[in-house]
Amino acid sequence: MAIVPDVLVIGATGTTGSRVLAGLRERGVSARAANRAPAGPGQVRFDWTDRGSHADAVRGVSAVYLLAPIGEADPLPLVQPFLADALAAGVRRVVLLSSSAVAEGAAGLGELHHLVRTSVPEWTVLRPSWFMQNFTGAHLVAQGVRDGEIVTATGDARVAFVDAADIAAVAVHALTDEEPHNAEHVLTGPEALSYAEAAEIIAAHTGRAIRHRAVGTAEFADLVTGAGIPAAFADMLAALDEDVRGGAEDRVTDTVERVTGFPARSFRTFTKKEIR
Repeated sequence: MAIVPDVLVIGATGTTGSRVLAGLRERGVSARAANRAPAGPGQVRFDWTDRGSHADAVRGVSAVYLLAPIGEADPLPLVQPFLADALAAGVRRVVLLSSSAVAEGAAGLGELHHLVRTSVPEWTVLRPSWFMQNFTGAHLVAQGVRDGEIVTATGDARVAFVDAADIAAVAVHALTDEEPHNAEHVLTGPEALSYAEAAEIIAAHTGRAIRHRAVGTAEFADLVTGAGIPAAFADMLAALDEDVRGGAEDRVTDTVERVTGFPARSFRTFTKKEIR
């Protein structure tokens, strides 16, 4: 492992960012958390919409963990000027969190793939499958777990759900390894499951009745919008579910183990440890 001078973690309070920040600090890497309202040491002010905050955030930074602006269907206009400022300030390595469902060049996150790959000297694009953590916390799927009915537009198609801790572990390697990865990493768990199968696993563990209800893409988009998500972003999420229904996420990779040396966590193990 190469100890880099400083790493900026964008999305440091989020599902993967918080784990990346902790992983870096555990390894003795100086890491600062980007935050709109910094409240303590190790935090720096950063606001996507305020370009004036970018210079201080990247000063002295050599690498960035890049999480696109949350809820933005078209993040390029915000990310491109930030990345230009970061490179001008001396940043050489960027690790972008994207999605296994998004190919380079596709609208939205796919445009960021191309931007990072073609403009950053040392780069990695992380393309994880659906997070296991979607079944906990504030996510709609998690609410479905609590209500006893998970609703998606995925039909009976399978997804190789991946643990955010495994994503973060790969990110820490990509940020700190001596040799830059300069690659896209498709990250999955060790087994592909349908939402109905996932619901059965959770039900068996918790003793509660939990099922999966499949709906159409348009109905799912309406449900997501009704939960307070902007319509454009809701439509994008519904389209991703439609892609899943077509088999886009029914695959398993060994990338987590190849990069970290440890096997990816299984959904059953996650359920036993994280779901009550």
